[in-house]
Amino acid sequence: MKKRPDPTMRADHPLITTVVALVVVAGLVLLATRSSGEAPQSGGAPAPVEESPPPASGEPHGLTVVDAADVVGVEEAELAYDGGIDVSVTYPVIPNAAPLTDFLERELTDEVHAFEAANPGAASFEAEWNLTAAGDGLLGVRMTRTETDSEGSREGYTTYWYDTATAAHHPSSALVAGQRELEELNGLVRESVGNGDGDGSAANPDTIHPISSLYDSVGFNPDGDLVVEFDAGQVAPAGEGRMYAVIDAEEAEGLLSDLGRHVRDVATVGVEDFAIAAPPEADKDGQDEGGPVPGGPTAVNEDVDCSAPETRCVALTYDDGPGARTPELLDALAEYDARATFFVTGRPVMEHPHTVRRAYAEGHEIANHTLDHSDLAGLGEGGVRHELDVVQALVYRETGHTMNLMRPPYGSTDEGVASVTANMGLAQILWSVDPLDWKDRDASVVHDRVMAGASEGAIILMHDIHGTTIDASRTIIRELDARGYTMVTVSQLLGTTTPGEVYVDGVPDDAPEEGTEPSEDDEPSGTPSDEASEEA
Repeated sequence: MKKRPDPTMRADHPLITTVVALVVVAGLVLLATRSSGEAPQSGGAPAPVEESPPPASGEPHGLTVVDAADVVGVEEAELAYDGGIDVSVTYPVIPNAAPLTDFLERELTDEVHAFEAANPGAASFEAEWNLTAAGDGLLGVRMTRTETDSEGSREGYTTYWYDTATAAHHPSSALVAGQRELEELNGLVRESVGNGDGDGSAANPDTIHPISSLYDSVGFNPDGDLVVEFDAGQVAPAGEGRMYAVIDAEEAEGLLSDLGRHVRDVATVGVEDFAIAAPPEADKDGQDEGGPVPGGPTAVNEDVDCSAPETRCVALTYDDGPGARTPELLDALAEYDARATFFVTGRPVMEHPHTVRRAYAEGHEIANHTLDHSDLAGLGEGGVRHELDVVQALVYRETGHTMNLMRPPYGSTDEGVASVTANMGLAQILWSVDPLDWKDRDASVVHDRVMAGASEGAIILMHDIHGTTIDASRTIIRELDARGYTMVTVSQLLGTTTPGEVYVDGVPDDAPEEGTEPSEDDEPSGTPSDEASEEA
C-alpha cells in the first residue's frame, strides 16, 4: 500500500523555501567575504554601514549654501556704525570663533566707511550673511550687500575664509596658488564671464584684472567647479546685475592653493550639526600672518636694486589723472618694462576707474593727489583729511590697495598737512625735475626738459591729462631706456618712507650730483618750493 505524502516535506512549502534561501544567501556572503580577504564578523552580525554625508546645497552658477540651522549655537549680530548714512548690516557670531566675529566687525565697518567716503550721494548700506562652507576646521562667510546712492542701488558680494584652529582669516584670492595662477585664472574668467541670461556680451573682459578687489568672492558650486562672482556694475553695466564665471573643476585644479583645495573639499559636502569644539589655539584677532596673497601686485620689482652701483633708477610720476589717453601711456610703459607712479585725483578716478585698476594690476604705483586738487596749506586739518580720505576710499574700492604716498597739489604743504598725512600713513612726495608740461603744451619742449634734468635718483613730474605729455612720454621712455636708466616707482626708488615726511628725490645725502643742475624752481633739500608747479 502506498504511503500518503507528508505535506510538511513538500519542496514548495513556504518554510522550507525560506530556510533554503537563507542558507544560500549565507553561503554566498561567506564566499564573497573569503574572496575579498576580509574576516567574517563574529557572531554573524552584519558589518556596520557608514552613512554618506548629505550632498552640498546650491546652484550651479553660485557658491554652495550652508543652512545656519546646521551650525550649533550660531547667532546674529548687528553692526553699530556712527556715520551719516542709513546702515543695516548683520553678521554671524559662532561659539568659539571670537576672532572671526572681531574681524567681520572691523572689515564691515571699513567697507561702510569706504562707501560713504567715496560716494558723495551715498544714502544707505545694507548687508546680510550666509555660510558657504562649514567643516574640517574651516568656515566660509559670504556677505551680500546693497549700496544705494544718488545713482540707484547695486548689489555686491564678498566671501571670507576662516581657520577655526589658528584664527587666521583669508581673502578669496588666497584660494589661488599665486599671482601667476591668478593671471591664468583671469584669462579663463575673461572668456566665460556672463550672467546666464544671454551670451555674456554685456561684460567687458578688458575691465577684469587679476587684483584682489575683483577676486573677493570666490568659492565652489556643489559639483566642485570654481565660481568667481562680480558685483553689479563692476565688470558690466549695473543694470545687468551679478556677473559670474564658472570654471570646470578639472580646469581649476592646477590653479588652486592648498587652502583652495581644502575649501573645495569642505564646501562640496553637506553639513549636519557643525560645531567648533574649542577656541582657536592662538588668538590672532582674525589676522592672517601668512605671506602676500594673490591679487595684490607690488609696486616694487624684486629683480631691481636701485642701490646697486650699476643700476641707475629714475621715477616717472604723473599727476591729476587718470586721463582719457592714460591707457596709451600704460602701453608705452609696458613696451619697455617700465613702471611709474600715478598721483590720482578724485574726480578723474570716478570717471576712469577701469584705468586705475589696469595701472595697479600692471605693477604701477597708485598714490593720492586729493579730491579736488585743492591747496592744502592753510586748509585746516579737517579739510585736508577730507581731501585725502575720499581718494583713499575710491582707490581702495577699485583695487583693494591702501595707498601710502601722497603729493600735495602745487607742492603746497605745512605743519597741518604733515600732521594729517602722518596720522593717515601717507608720506609726502614732491619732485626734482619739472618740465612745466602743464604750461607749455609742446611735446618736444617737454621731452627736452625731462631729458636735460634726468639723473640717477630723480623724481620727474608730469601730468597724464595732457595729450602732449602722452606724446612726449613715448620718446622719453624710449630714450631713458636707451641711456641705461631703469624706470621705477617712487616706493622702489625711496625704499621705506616715513608718513608725514617730505621727499624730493632718491639721491642719498652723500651722493655726488649727476647730470644737469636742478632749476631754481626745484628744492633738493626736501622742503617744498615757493614756486612749485601751478598744476602739480
